[in-house]
Amino acid sequence: MTDIAEMRKSIETIKASLPAGVTLVAATKTVPASVINEAIDAGITDIGENRPEELCEKYPLLKKEGVRFHLIGALQTRKVKSIIDKVDMIQSLDRITLANEIEKRAREVDRVIDCLIEINLGKEEGKSGLWPEDALDFYNCLQNYPHIRIRGVMAVPPVGKTEEYYNILYKIYADILKKSKNGDIIDIISVGMSADYKEAVALGSNMVRVGSAIFGKRQYSL
Repeated sequence: MTDIAEMRKSIETIKASLPAGVTLVAATKTVPASVINEAIDAGITDIGENRPEELCEKYPLLKKEGVRFHLIGALQTRKVKSIIDKVDMIQSLDRITLANEIEKRAREVDRVIDCLIEINLGKEEGKSGLWPEDALDFYNCLQNYPHIRIRGVMAVPPVGKTEEYYNILYKIYADILKKSKNGDIIDIISVGMSADYKEAVALGSNMVRVGSAIFGKRQYSL
């Protein structure tokens, strides 16, 4: 069970360590809605869920005023419909079929959805994300999707190799920024989790996704 006092202390410590302009996304996989609400009361403004079904289960129970919801895990096309009216950002856009579905469902609910392009920096089997060399062409293709607004890039570097791979991600971000049109807002590099968020921020990440450092070890009871 999550110790609420410890969680609040952890949030205060993490927020104090982050420079201005860095967004702390609380990764809430397996965290009960009641605990998430405590985190919101403690100052968390961005909630990141990995699984669409878990987001849908918790969403009616969560405080929403001033809170932004992110889908940070791999997203199947058939599950887009269930979350399109709930999330403010999808951080795991990595293929045209998914873009087609997001565009379709966002159009149906008359929304423009902020998205990040997910990059598989280490080309690791079993991980989602585009190969680095495919990212710019993918961004160019997305110019034809009026209900998708690309805000930047997201990655989960190979374990222990954040610094080694960060420059690759930053180059992709910079290339996308150069290709962006007037009016586009390309401003997010989302990399860094509980084990490496300090290192990622020092390298230049301005959005981190932190779970266990806030809530403790995950409880896989859901």
